[in-house]
Amino acid sequence: MSAASKVVLGLTAVLSVGTVAGVHIQQSRLRERLREGVVRDIERQNRKEENLRLLKEQIALTKQLEIERETVLMAKGPQQ
Repeated sequence: MSAASKVVLGLTAVLSVGTVAGVHIQQSRLRERLREGVVRDIERQNRKEENLRLLKEQIALTKQLEIERETVLMAKGPQQ
């Protein structure tokens, strides 16, 4: 086997190993990004549920305040 063919064989082997390693690294990064996306979606859903709970609580408090204001106005109305 000539020196040139040995160099070509070695270079081909190194490039093949590099390609395989690169693909594995890329797949690992992609899997990690997919997992992070799921975690972000769960966090987003939790924030949305919390915001809805707070909104319902504020709506209830607003209704209660309006009822109290009407009661106070009704009590003051006949006196004036």
